Amino acid sequence: MSLFNPSRDQVREFFFALWAKSREGGALTPLESQALAVVMEHPEYHAVLGDPERYRSREWPPEGGEMNPFLHLSLHLAIEEQVSIDQPPGIRAALERLAARRGSAHEARHAALECLAEQVWQAQRHGTPLDNAAYLDCLARRE
Repeated sequence: MSLFNPSRDQVREFFFALWAKSREGGALTPLESQALAVVMEHPEYHAVLGDPERYRSREWPPEGGEMNPFLHLSLHLAIEEQVSIDQPPGIRAALERLAARRGSAHEARHAALECLAEQVWQAQRHGTPLDNAAYLDCLARRE
C-alpha cells in the first residue's frame, strides 16, 4: 500500500484488517494503534469494519446522506498526523482553541475534518495543491 496515496481498496483493507487484528488481540504497529484510537471513537462504524464481505465494495454517494466511514476515519488519521507535526503550521494551536471552545478534542477534529474535506475536494477539482491558508481560515471561522 502506498502510504501517501493508497487506493480506495487499500484503505478499506487496512481498516478491515486493523479491526480484525484488534479483536484478536494482535500486536499493533504505531500507525495501527493511532488508527484504532480513531476507530474506537466511532462505534457507529464497528459493524461495518466487522463485515468486510458486505461493505468492501459498498458506495456511500454524497447524495445518500451518509458519510463514507472509510473516508471519515482516513480524514481523522490525516488530521492526527497534521497535529503531530503541526503541518500546516498553526494547525495544532487552531485545534487546541477549537477544542477548548467546543469542549472536546473529538468535536474539534470533526470541525477540522469538514474543513479538510472541503480543501481536498477543491484541490482535486482544480488540480491544485491543498490551500493551507484556506484550510486554516476555515478552522478559524469555526472557533
